[in-house]
Amino acid sequence: MIVAEHLRKTFPGKGKDKTPVIAVDDVGFSARDGEITGLLGPNGAGKTTTLRMLYTLMTPETGRVLVDGVDVAHDPERVRRSLGVLPDARGVYKRLTARENIDYFGKLHGMSPSDIAQRTDKLAAALQMQDFLDRSTEGFSQGQRTKTAIARALIHDPKNVILDEPTNGLDVMTTRGLRGFLKELRAEGRCVIFSSHIMQEVAALCDRIVVIANGRVTAQGTPDELRAQTGEPNLEDAFVKLIGSEEGLHA
Repeated sequence: MIVAEHLRKTFPGKGKDKTPVIAVDDVGFSARDGEITGLLGPNGAGKTTTLRMLYTLMTPETGRVLVDGVDVAHDPERVRRSLGVLPDARGVYKRLTARENIDYFGKLHGMSPSDIAQRTDKLAAALQMQDFLDRSTEGFSQGQRTKTAIARALIHDPKNVILDEPTNGLDVMTTRGLRGFLKELRAEGRCVIFSSHIMQEVAALCDRIVVIANGRVTAQGTPDELRAQTGEPNLEDAFVKLIGSEEGLHA
């Protein structure tokens, strides 16, 4: 389980006045085990900054993050061991095969060769990677790179999974397969958080939705709760009403 409480993050401003930019302001939510929690918001809403604070890449100025009850600020190493992260930048080592990329991360986590091999085979089957597992990643499609990066992030069998815009740039069939994989993670009892600006994707996958706009949480709840809160029978219309604009969102 991941809990965010009153997170705030600002960045230095640009231009003459250099007014600080508030990227995230008083963001808080809980993501439970055995559920998929979606962060929905337009591009620039603060989703990526929020996720970076969850997985210890950034330190919040106020508030705190708890991962399975452990404060990220107090024991970041322990937290990282329980997290599998697909960041917004997901480059792979081009001189290595997909298998070697995954193997390298397994070694970084201190796993034995046999455990790495067993886990790699399981992930490759779940992500349908067998056809390109032993090919050099140079020249991979966006979908193949994303699958490799996800397998690499999950090699150590983490209980908590954070994915930043996982379907960005993927074709329809790859996106469909990835959605099925996320549902499998949920069925295994993992805590899954993913961000998206695609309303249909969030509506189809998520048990709970956190709507973020202009760095703040404008609403959160189950799809039914968000529909009831806005009085809109259509979830897409509910999202637009909660965010206040259709700009930066995709159906």
